[in-house]
Amino acid sequence: MRDTRARSSRLPHRAAGAAPAPAPALRADAAHNRLRVLRAAREVFAERGLDAPVAAVARRAGVGVATLYRRFPTRDALLAEVFADEMAACTGAVEDALADPDPWRGFSAFLELVCAAQATDRGFTAALLTTATAGGSAFEDSRARMEEKVAAVVRRAKAAGALRPDFSRADLSLALMANRGITAESPEAAAAASRRLVALLLRSFRAGAPEPDPLPPVAAVGLYPARATPGAPPPRR
Repeated sequence: MRDTRARSSRLPHRAAGAAPAPAPALRADAAHNRLRVLRAAREVFAERGLDAPVAAVARRAGVGVATLYRRFPTRDALLAEVFADEMAACTGAVEDALADPDPWRGFSAFLELVCAAQATDRGFTAALLTTATAGGSAFEDSRARMEEKVAAVVRRAKAAGALRPDFSRADLSLALMANRGITAESPEAAAAASRRLVALLLRSFRAGAPEPDPLPPVAAVGLYPARATPGAPPPRR
């Protein structure tokens, strides 16, 4: 997973020959509280959206609001830290799609990767699908830059004649919403259902596919488990 967060090239001035001052380390209890806040924020934002009160995050983490604000002075700072790794990975996936010499393969791989990640961690995609918060923020800026690259992936696949011409970027949101709605008895079943759903969606998105690729195995979810399919073995318990 690549890290796309930029680092400043400006270094603080210090006297010649002086050793650089070490970064202050967090005390064990402060580091523990920080991890609790980030974990709680991920859960609360996934459940209630990005506008959820910061106080709700503090309650979930079992810390005071003042403790939370000491580590994350603004909501923007909290959002940026909570989703930093996911945003970097998602941006990297879009860049990989643009670099792929096959526009359809790049588009397909991007959708498969994002939906696979969503099947096990819904918080980040819930944040991506949430209506933009009022005013600019680091998270919103990162999301806007990523959306520009996603638009380029879509245009490229259309120009190659691989993606149907009436496809809209809004259809990607529909795909993520559908994938987010998957319910299953285990993470493995959810991942299997996600793979099959994405394969079905890609068939409908592709322009003029002469022979469809085989679908992934049927997933044991919902009203019709895999054993109800003729010829399919019963699911493992």
